[in-house]
Amino acid sequence: MDRRSFIKSTGATALSASVLPFLKFTPAEAAPAGTAVVVIGQTINSLDIHRKGTNRPSYQIAVNCYDRLLSFGTKKMPDGSLSYDYTVLEPDLAESWETAPDGKSITFKLRKEAVFWDGAPVTAEDVKWSLDRAVSLGGFPAVQMKAGSLVKPEQFVVVDEKTFRIDLIRKSKLTLPDLAVPVPMIINSKLAKKNATKDDPWATEYLHRNPAGSGAYKVARWDPGQQIVYERNDNWTSGALPGVKRVVVREVPSQATRRALVERGDIDLSFGIPDKDSQELSAKDSVEVVSTPIENCIYCLGVNLAFDPFKDKKVRQAIAYSVPYEEIFKLAAFGQGVPMWGGKSASPADISWPQPFPYSNDVSKAKELLAQTAYKDGFEVPLSINLSLASWMEPTALLIQEGLGKIGIKATIDKIPGANWRSAALVEKKLPLHLENFGGWLNYPDYYFFWAYLKGHLFNSSNYDNPEVAKLVDESLHLETDDPAYSPKVKRLIEIAFDDVPRIPLWQPTLNSAMSSSLTGYEYWFHRQLDARKLGKTGV
Repeated sequence: MDRRSFIKSTGATALSASVLPFLKFTPAEAAPAGTAVVVIGQTINSLDIHRKGTNRPSYQIAVNCYDRLLSFGTKKMPDGSLSYDYTVLEPDLAESWETAPDGKSITFKLRKEAVFWDGAPVTAEDVKWSLDRAVSLGGFPAVQMKAGSLVKPEQFVVVDEKTFRIDLIRKSKLTLPDLAVPVPMIINSKLAKKNATKDDPWATEYLHRNPAGSGAYKVARWDPGQQIVYERNDNWTSGALPGVKRVVVREVPSQATRRALVERGDIDLSFGIPDKDSQELSAKDSVEVVSTPIENCIYCLGVNLAFDPFKDKKVRQAIAYSVPYEEIFKLAAFGQGVPMWGGKSASPADISWPQPFPYSNDVSKAKELLAQTAYKDGFEVPLSINLSLASWMEPTALLIQEGLGKIGIKATIDKIPGANWRSAALVEKKLPLHLENFGGWLNYPDYYFFWAYLKGHLFNSSNYDNPEVAKLVDESLHLETDDPAYSPKVKRLIEIAFDDVPRIPLWQPTLNSAMSSSLTGYEYWFHRQLDARKLGKTGV
């Protein structure tokens, strides 16, 4: 598909009932009282966030089915919608916590009444086993725990049945917030151990299909590639009971179908809709649209330094000047979000993040830079996109392809199914040029750099390796933001990112969802996945 064909095709989104076979399964009248029907565009591939290869849509299982020691508060946004509040930590399974006077440990008191779905009490032994598992299985979960200086089982101590302690390897501003992200979920260790084997001591095969939590919802049914059905846990003690007894989450790859379903009132919520639909549906009285800026998130062009031409910084900078940013923002983002190009200086004035990089579309400058390299005559490169995110990635890729062509670089668009994307882009890091959309869970610039700019870390899909960056990240992560040394270190990180551009920022996006006016309690969370715990329906 070329750019002209794409633009033409995006004009047709209205569908008739005759081409919506999905409606046979989710008509409004078929949803019983107390049930919310949600559609998503991506596939859940596991029920265990700790399992290797678990994809981002699957994180919602950890959110809805498991508790953590802590959670974040809730705030009201200017438009009246709800958002998590990063500045407020609240009790979850831990009803209280206290840092030792010497600052070397944190002690947590667990809720006395907390029980798992099978009625077993939640104990400090369960907390230790769960956190031991999170740091021991490797991959993304272990690195996420490492961000909060939670790195080895010896740090996790059972004091008594309802008292748990974390011994700190060093003081870090990220330790407590890191206990509130989806990864350190508390698992029913007694049940998990019964289903563990010698070759699988952490019960990864069992928990892949059988959650064992204490959370607000249980999994009543999972049909991989089709749907997951949540059923309320009426014995939940970590918050007010959800307002709906059952949540049916259907996977509908077609964005046109998802849009038609919410427009017709056949579902309660279409989670994560494209910017175009958000813009157009906002004008309709029958649908409520919530668009929330995604903190610490950038849609960007990843330039993989494992690909020979991209080892030259001037080639990367030439590509940054070739990108038609304004056209992309208009066509792919429909003007929603915050532009991340056109910065005024090569040195940041402050540590706000994300902030615009000092590049704009300048073909002459791009050609001048490329002419100073061994690749002055151009080269060929695949430009990879995730088909599950085609609504923004495809038009963006087409425009980048055009821009690269103007400086002699021939890009062929490589479309990768969403189920294979995480492995190709993030685990194997084998895509030379690709679009990416990482957002940092903990809202600090140094945390973003921890994940996206350090060698070997999951979201460093560019294979970037800079010893100075690694040192600065390590030092800044463990400084409080009011420490005089913090700001200079973060400014230097941003300055290096400006100059080296292993990631070329495009824009800071919004998370958009469309819903029925009868649905209540929708809340934005940093993990960008469905949180059903506060959902309700008027008249139910």
